[in-house]
Amino acid sequence: MESFDHIEVGGGTAALPTISVQAGVAAHVADQRPEQAVEALRAIKAISGEACRELRGILGLLRTPGSLETPSQGLARLGALAATTTSAGLPTRVVVSGRTDRPSPAVAAAAYRIVQEALTNALRHAGPAVASVFVTCEPDQLIIEVVDDGCGLTEHSRARPPGSGYGIAGMRERAEALGGALAAGPGAEGGFRVRVSLPNRGQS
Repeated sequence: MESFDHIEVGGGTAALPTISVQAGVAAHVADQRPEQAVEALRAIKAISGEACRELRGILGLLRTPGSLETPSQGLARLGALAATTTSAGLPTRVVVSGRTDRPSPAVAAAAYRIVQEALTNALRHAGPAVASVFVTCEPDQLIIEVVDDGCGLTEHSRARPPGSGYGIAGMRERAEALGGALAAGPGAEGGFRVRVSLPNRGQS
């Protein structure tokens, strides 16, 4: 079992919700806590810069048929994501067990996006809370749980329309597109829990 504690930032278009949250934090605390506003603005700069680099990489793939390069997102970047949400006000830890080289790039990327959306929802709706991300790489499936000890998601956030790319509906669609499944609801001891299982189609 290993824990990620290095600091980077994950990017791509899915970084936009986190940028929005950080901007809201900066606007809210600018007058009374300028130092926290500065930290939020630094996070926005880092996240947006990584997002631009990632989008340039995707465009490069589209322009170069047959290229074997893939966008640099997956399980190895969950520690960076945890650092970002921690700086935004949601202390987050990531614990990984099993062989992280088992999932295919598509499965690993989907897992990253789902965790990112789950943590963004927690940032928006959990209130003061601590979050944990548990990743288990089994021979035939990848299991991820994102839990927090906050007040839970609001009915409004649960009702986001399918296909919006955010919220539970978007996470479920992403999992089901790969033959996986997602369950979300209040945790046994309060807070909120998202659990996703994705078939392992990587190395054996």
